[in-house]
Amino acid sequence: MAKGNRFAKETPRDKKKRVGKIINILKKLYPDAKTHLNFSNPLELLIATILAAQCTDERVNKVTENLFKKYRTAQDYANADLKVLEQEVKPTGFYKNKAKAIKSCCQVLVENYNGNVPDTLDELIKLPGVGRKTANAVLANAFGKEGIIVDTHLKRVTARLGLVKSNNPDKIEFELMEIVPKGKWTLFSHLIGEHGRYVCEARKPKCSICKISKLCPSAKV
Repeated sequence: MAKGNRFAKETPRDKKKRVGKIINILKKLYPDAKTHLNFSNPLELLIATILAAQCTDERVNKVTENLFKKYRTAQDYANADLKVLEQEVKPTGFYKNKAKAIKSCCQVLVENYNGNVPDTLDELIKLPGVGRKTANAVLANAFGKEGIIVDTHLKRVTARLGLVKSNNPDKIEFELMEIVPKGKWTLFSHLIGEHGRYVCEARKPKCSICKISKLCPSAKV
């Protein structure tokens, strides 16, 4: 029987067991798994995550190194000259949309939250430029709340693992919520993110050295 077929008739219970094995293996490989974005408070992480859309974390960190020195509060961003802000975030791509989202988002924070970043999903996703992925990233990494963060790595790797069927990030999140233990949502997100960066790469996954290849229907070894 081909490996892919071995997982074809998996029940949700089977997937939960496989997820548990995957987590245990990856925890040993990436004991320090965490976000790669640099930040020192919830506002900085919110800004960095907005900038990280379709951009590498490394490039975002280079941009925010200076950005965070200039803009220290939500009021600072709300008062920013949009054209200047656009040029400051330009290296991250889609800079006009991102600058507009940051300024608008921070205006709402000032008007409705006294300049503070809210710590609930429902409130976060109401902010301009903030979707579920950004909201979960902030909740998980700035507030210590559990969240599944559907970035490009998680989307790609979980699809290759046959854990999800959808291509839609929001649907992927809900699919994973059913098979990943709630207390490990954040951990799972970071572990899969690390594996996607270093082994299960976008162009050519390194299946020959992958420690979870036996648990993957897409592995070519």
